[in-house]
Amino acid sequence: MDTQNLRTFILLSKFKNFTITSEKLFVAQSTVTNRIAELEREIGKKLFVRDKKHIHLTQEGALFESYAKRILELEESAVQKINETNFYKNIIRIGSANTIYECHLYPIIQSFLISNQDTSIKIMLNHSQDLLQMLEDQMLDIVFSYTSYDKYGYQCINFAVDELILVTSPKNIEFTSGIYKKDLLKINYLMSDLALQETGQFIRSLFPPYYQFRFEIDNSTKLVQYLLNGIGYSFLPKSIAKLYIENHSLISIPLIDFNTPLINNYLIYRINDHLAEKFLSRYLP
Repeated sequence: MDTQNLRTFILLSKFKNFTITSEKLFVAQSTVTNRIAELEREIGKKLFVRDKKHIHLTQEGALFESYAKRILELEESAVQKINETNFYKNIIRIGSANTIYECHLYPIIQSFLISNQDTSIKIMLNHSQDLLQMLEDQMLDIVFSYTSYDKYGYQCINFAVDELILVTSPKNIEFTSGIYKKDLLKINYLMSDLALQETGQFIRSLFPPYYQFRFEIDNSTKLVQYLLNGIGYSFLPKSIAKLYIENHSLISIPLIDFNTPLINNYLIYRINDHLAEKFLSRYLP
């Protein structure tokens, strides 16, 4: 399958415009048309529905899009890995949910870099499900995830457990003695659920169905600056909030009639991946 055709397909599915796609690729519009036609012949299905004014993916095209992206990512990863061996003795590729990286991994990675001058390390920050797919595709060697992974050929270890606490600026004094579940509707709650997976689902369960939060973001570490500036409340992993609580720039609000679940942090790698095992045995407790 011609990767040029796949790249053309991905761009056309993004821009939904032949002219823009041809400009982005620096080719004639007829070239874009021919590449898509060739790809459709190879697959045996129509990928786009076209009329005079609009273009959109067919059902088959939408299904094929994720596979096309993975094929291109695998090609790029393979080429990169082959060429890296000219520069470094070993290469280790680590994927992590951003919050796990912020809470636990930075000192580990720093120690590794100092001690292993002949090894290249690549870090990918993404959501847990995407990282696990990349692990399956052998684009990553180790994944740090909020989602456990029970599949033959892989080792999944719960390497850390964190608490979930409600925090805000000391400027917000109304609930410093504690908060009832019903009173969560009275605060300006800053929502982040994607990075915390099941924990995020728990947080949403504290509010009515389809509740519209005034502010949402998919990375809980990016909430801190808003909280420091006195804007609202949010649940954060205790390991993120700890330093801010110790220097009194944030405070923890006691929960009166409900509790929060623990946050499990998992590491996953392929069994018999000796480089991954060596890294984990030396740099994790």
